[in-house]
Amino acid sequence: MNQAIRRVSELALDETTVAALRAGLKDTADECVQAIIDEVPPYANALSGHMGGIIRRAVRTALGHYLDLASGNATGGNAGDAAYELGRGEVRDGRSMDALLSAYRVGARVAWRCLAAGAVPAGLPAAEVAKFAELTFAYIDELSAASAAGHADELAARGRAQERHLEHLARDLLAGASPDVLLASAQRAGWQPPVSLTAVLLPAAQARPAYRTLDDPSTLVLDDLPDATGVLLVPDADRSHLARQLTDRTAVVGPARPWTRVSASYARALRARSLSCDIRDTENHLPELVLSADSDAFADLRARALAPLRTLPGATAQRLEETLREWLLHQGRRDEVAAALFVHPQTVRYRMAQLRELFPDLASPQQVLELTLALGLRGG
Repeated sequence: MNQAIRRVSELALDETTVAALRAGLKDTADECVQAIIDEVPPYANALSGHMGGIIRRAVRTALGHYLDLASGNATGGNAGDAAYELGRGEVRDGRSMDALLSAYRVGARVAWRCLAAGAVPAGLPAAEVAKFAELTFAYIDELSAASAAGHADELAARGRAQERHLEHLARDLLAGASPDVLLASAQRAGWQPPVSLTAVLLPAAQARPAYRTLDDPSTLVLDDLPDATGVLLVPDADRSHLARQLTDRTAVVGPARPWTRVSASYARALRARSLSCDIRDTENHLPELVLSADSDAFADLRARALAPLRTLPGATAQRLEETLREWLLHQGRRDEVAAALFVHPQTVRYRMAQLRELFPDLASPQQVLELTLALGLRGG
């Protein structure tokens, strides 16, 4: 505002002109506010009642300050600070900067018309009228600039605050917080809970770029997890569409879960990534994930179920294990087993005879179950 103060002070209106203009300040403020209501739609219902009175007083104060400057009786005041706070308040009231600037333009036009109507009859010399107009608009431009700065700062502050709230919500979700805690966290973040969330693991450096390619801005993102891991929590994901969006990313996609239970999706994606770098969609690897859920139990089951093979030389045991796996997978269809192993059906018959000697209860449902599980993952 210092530049406006210096320029307006150059005008030095005489006391008679200033007095005439002050006498009409209330009417000028009322006309400005009414014009804004009539011409700027976002203010159609915003300036009535108590709020309208506050705005009218603010307009009178700003114009009064301007007249103080123009008469040489002020050194600055706080009109710029008030305009700055007005800009911040417009964000809180949900109005855009475009709406506020439109209001300033309308207000400037009406204020000048009213000021000119009072100044000329009061004897303002013709040579000074053009200068008066120029400085009036310059002063209001600087007020609008101060409001724009307040509006931008408030938006930035709100954006940072919301980002912090969203990050806090994402961490609560991954930690498996209680539904009550999650609901409160979602409300603080202004985030509308979806039906489901799907966790997607990526390298931390890919998390933000991947987030920007997704269609849903309500996706939650974190890029500072341990081991340089990033995660996206995608609402109500179309799985095939999500896979296409992540084609060029090193991503592991967990299952969809009710939004308050997305920690289970995250845990599964973590476990899938620990098993293999080739897993992209956990839904395509459920048997491996089931069998690896308790690695010690799986190792004990293999040791017990396959114990008869351990009595044989290594190469023989490996051939018979492969044959037994294919026999179980193909439900004893010898030709299919032979095709899978690239051997003659007679070879399969011979090996199965050996296996039946080693596993006398091979037809037992319990033993078939244990062997099927034990051979579900290739292991040593």
